[in-house]
Amino acid sequence: MTSGILLLDKPQGLSSNAALQRVRYALGRIKGGHTGSLDPMATGMLPLCLGEATKVAGDLLEGRKTYTFTARLGLRTSTGDVEGPVVQTVAVPHDAQARLAEVAVQMHGPSMQVPPMYSALKRDGQPLYQLARQGIEVERAARPIDIKSLQLLGTDGDDTHWRVDCSKGTYVRVLAEDLAARIGTVAHLVALRREAVEPFDAHPMVSLEQVLEDPGSVVLLPADAALPQLVGLIVAAADVPRLLHGQAVQVPGAAACARARLYTPAGQFLGLGEVGPDGVVQPRRIFNELAAQLT
Repeated sequence: MTSGILLLDKPQGLSSNAALQRVRYALGRIKGGHTGSLDPMATGMLPLCLGEATKVAGDLLEGRKTYTFTARLGLRTSTGDVEGPVVQTVAVPHDAQARLAEVAVQMHGPSMQVPPMYSALKRDGQPLYQLARQGIEVERAARPIDIKSLQLLGTDGDDTHWRVDCSKGTYVRVLAEDLAARIGTVAHLVALRREAVEPFDAHPMVSLEQVLEDPGSVVLLPADAALPQLVGLIVAAADVPRLLHGQAVQVPGAAACARARLYTPAGQFLGLGEVGPDGVVQPRRIFNELAAQLT
């Protein structure tokens, strides 16, 4: 494939963009983008949309995420993780483990979260982390998040180990600090790993080492693997050329919807279309690479 989705197991120490660029060059400088940045200290699933699969990147940004993380109680850092200096020390309650288990249940569901200063969010075109490095702090509006599950896996001294299943836009660093605050102490992240990005909960990841050492062995997921939530429609063979040229086609029995996956009778993914109440499909995002092969 020259287009598709690579589920990269991002190594620690690399930014998401640096990891993407290494993969792009290893695969022949193919165009691409990553969905859902991971901090350099974090590891785990970083979906890379390559070639025409960049057209479905927005759908992956909306997906739910699963992380495992370790929060160290009693110490707060300037960045919320191990990359910043310690700026506050607070005693850890003797019954921290029992209290944290209770607090975790209370945090399930929708809530509002204030993003950290050390984040890629921008203010007047400038990333907040750049302002933070200058010692400047600006007001940040709270944003809605949703915690589907939050589980305390265990403790090791003042280190607490967790798994969280959460909505997009959830900052795990802030979550760790909030957990600690609820039991009267502080915390920072010492480890963070993204285990899954919806809808790839059960898919294996590919290491950067494998991509760099043997790019020919890398198998990309098809672009439509990112879109299981959309209805799939088969376009009649005689209508495929018309669709690929931007013309509307009729799909008998198709229900009206804003977006649908479109396929040839042979199962080739053509792109996305909008279905009207009369079953007429308007092409909205056609995969040009396939169009060139079929026309």
